[in-house]
Amino acid sequence: MKNITDSFLCLSYWPSAGSFGFDTDILATNLINLSVVLGVLIFFGKGVLSDLLDNRKQRILRTIRNSEELREGAIEQLEKARARLRKVETEADRFRVNGYSEIEREKLNLINSINTTLEQLENYKNETIRFEQQKAIHQVQQRVLQQALRGALGTLNSSLNNELHLRTISANIGMFGAMKDKKN
Repeated sequence: MKNITDSFLCLSYWPSAGSFGFDTDILATNLINLSVVLGVLIFFGKGVLSDLLDNRKQRILRTIRNSEELREGAIEQLEKARARLRKVETEADRFRVNGYSEIEREKLNLINSINTTLEQLENYKNETIRFEQQKAIHQVQQRVLQQALRGALGTLNSSLNNELHLRTISANIGMFGAMKDKKN
């Protein structure tokens, strides 16, 4: 301990002018050296450290401003996107309502078209049935007429003889002659 107190005493004792020497007390000289180094560092390093801190502060402020601008831009884009979403949802609802209305209209039009087509097919069917009935009736009438003519010809051929045949021809010629005289 004596060395420590001696070194403090040594601080108060200054050797006479013109003498220069080395102090072998490490603790006393280290404190002095450290205080000198710290004083020099603070004096000269204060500007550099201050500049570094100011630059860092400016970068942080720029980053914050940029972040704020980006945040504001993002909020603005978000609001625009929300507005577009609301618009699209409104249009989708309108299309949905119009789509359902259009589907109902198309459904009714299709039902009406099918009913019209069914009525037309029913009419065509009825016309075809009437036509086929008339055709069948006409064919039956033709066959009945042919059979009646064959029967009449058969009866005439079997009951006609030459004399009856000549009398029929004479009567017909007489009728034609009478008609001719009437016209003149």
